Amino acid sequence: MAWNEPGGGNQHDPWSGGGRGGKGGGNGGGGGGNRGGNQGPPDLDEALKKFQDKLNGMLGGRGGKGGGKGGKGGGGKPRNTFALPGLLIVVALAIWAATGFYLVDQSERGVVLRFGKFQEVVSPGLHWNPPLIDDVRMVNVTRVRSLTQTQAMLTRDENIVEVEISAQYQVADPRDFVLNVRNPQLSIENALDSALRHVVGGTDMIDILTSGREILGSSVRSRLQSYLDSYGTGISLQTINIESTSAPSPVIDAFDDVIRAREDRQRTINQGMAYANAIIPEAQGQAQRLVEQGQGYRESVVAEARGQANRFSALLTQYQNSPAIMRERLYLDTISEVFGSTPMVMIDVADDSPLMYLPIDQMGQGGSGTSSGERLGEQGELDPRVLERLRSGQTGTGSSSNSGIRREGR
Repeated sequence: MAWNEPGGGNQHDPWSGGGRGGKGGGNGGGGGGNRGGNQGPPDLDEALKKFQDKLNGMLGGRGGKGGGKGGKGGGGKPRNTFALPGLLIVVALAIWAATGFYLVDQSERGVVLRFGKFQEVVSPGLHWNPPLIDDVRMVNVTRVRSLTQTQAMLTRDENIVEVEISAQYQVADPRDFVLNVRNPQLSIENALDSALRHVVGGTDMIDILTSGREILGSSVRSRLQSYLDSYGTGISLQTINIESTSAPSPVIDAFDDVIRAREDRQRTINQGMAYANAIIPEAQGQAQRLVEQGQGYRESVVAEARGQANRFSALLTQYQNSPAIMRERLYLDTISEVFGSTPMVMIDVADDSPLMYLPIDQMGQGGSGTSSGERLGEQGELDPRVLERLRSGQTGTGSSSNSGIRREGR
């Protein structure tokens, strides 16, 4: 049986040096004996009982069983009426203080309001604020929020167009985002609708449907950001995207035809520009080539004229030194130049001199059975008298003198 089992006979503490005093001593005497000879770890039951006794003492309860059950106040202390409320207040204060700790995430900022008045903006980390006095509102400043709207509105040329637009934004100022507007989401929706209608109302429908979508998006973004700044919402726009623009459903086919016609027109213009870009450089090249040829011809004529002038000056000097020789030389050069490009042959034949003529210029033209004289006669290049002498000379002696022959030509 355990030594501390209730109702057992073994009431000896195995860690104490001796037994307790008699049963009549009560718990108080046993406690004194244990303090005198306790050599081991404390008894858990006894420690718990001591704590209860101290708590009862603080609350004004009876001191213990040693005072006897019969007396009402013989061994007890007077009850403290403020002890229990004080203990409850201490516990409540501890719980209240413990609930004041909170953690701010890295992507958040905390807006602290003390009795409804702005106090500060806390950064990420562990913080403490008095509960029920300070109100901390967490705002995510890194998350990109999105908004999409589809509206039908009137354009400048009094047409109706349907525009689908989307906006992405972030919180730039947590204080303004929490305090300046009651519903930031509704505020940006209304501001986006107002900015879009203002820009679309000043733009023609054909520009909205075709090439003006990028300009439309940038205009809406700048106007919407100015609205949000004037409202003090603490919101920063990231992007504005024009998702789609279209005409109303009953007339969308007609507008598609108009758009295709404009695209065909633009394609034709592009083809014409491509042809112009191809033909104009070619024409410019030809014109430049003609200009270069003219400049080259001019330079060659000028150079040739200068050369002739220099040649004449040189000939003049030689002519002044030897006039007769230069006259003969100029005559021969002139005759050679004039008759050098013609197949005609001029022969000065004396009356009593035989003629031997070798038609070198006609030998390559064939005809073995025809004499040179006959060929010359057929062409009519010689005088009849010269032709007669040619024919007579072919039947004459094999040796003759050619001292009377003078031939000029090629």
